[in-house]
Amino acid sequence: MDLSSGRPDGETLHENSLPRLYRDLASWFPILTAPEDYAEEAAIYRKIMVGAGASPLETLLELGSGGGNNASHLKPHFMMTLVDLSADMLAVSRSLNPECEHIQGDMRTVRLGRLFDAVFVHDAIMYMTTENDLRSAIETAFVHCRPGGVALFCPDHVRETFRPTTNHGGHDAGERSLRYLEWSWDPDPADTNYTTDFAYLIREGGNVRCEYDRHICGLFGREEWIRFMTEVGFHARSVPFEHSKIEPGTAEFFLSIRPQ
Repeated sequence: MDLSSGRPDGETLHENSLPRLYRDLASWFPILTAPEDYAEEAAIYRKIMVGAGASPLETLLELGSGGGNNASHLKPHFMMTLVDLSADMLAVSRSLNPECEHIQGDMRTVRLGRLFDAVFVHDAIMYMTTENDLRSAIETAFVHCRPGGVALFCPDHVRETFRPTTNHGGHDAGERSLRYLEWSWDPDPADTNYTTDFAYLIREGGNVRCEYDRHICGLFGREEWIRFMTEVGFHARSVPFEHSKIEPGTAEFFLSIRPQ
């Protein structure tokens, strides 16, 4: 399989095998999904984390921070450290969030030697495609979360609610525009992966081209998520994701507290 289009079964995720959106197409990320699109959900995440904290939350570590769209809304409320595997995406985020600390690292293995009041992991958690990957990422969150602190994990799907879907969108930015078609489907319901294929129509000036990108994502059951969090030391529970653009009952996230 072409590494630009996904990952063969069993291959370890590393920067050079990331989907194209996080490598050669990274500069198009803010045009595919603009920072302003994240305002409502970022407010939801902040409310949940602040409400769960036993004491004020001042420092926030985001693992898999990507282009920094969530951070652009969270940074007025927290001192943020942003970690991502992709150097290209960190460059995008630095231009949007220059006041935040940016560190290149793998959410499964990075160790910063610091504790934070809260740890936030958005949809980049979906690239954990094996149980070992997912448990390692959760353990990273735990070792960086202070006692009494909060960790929030926001997968796009859990196994119980996954359904094949299609989506489309995009934005204009002067002489550059992008429109995409997204198709998520599960080739093998017996494994821990599903596939999301993207077709991007990219316009620069008067020229339009089409690019293809494949994302291999992890798919785990609710009990598995809770079990991994409990095993590393968190107290964890599932929380329904109530958003104006999401059908009720189709999405959830996982709130964890590191005991005092």
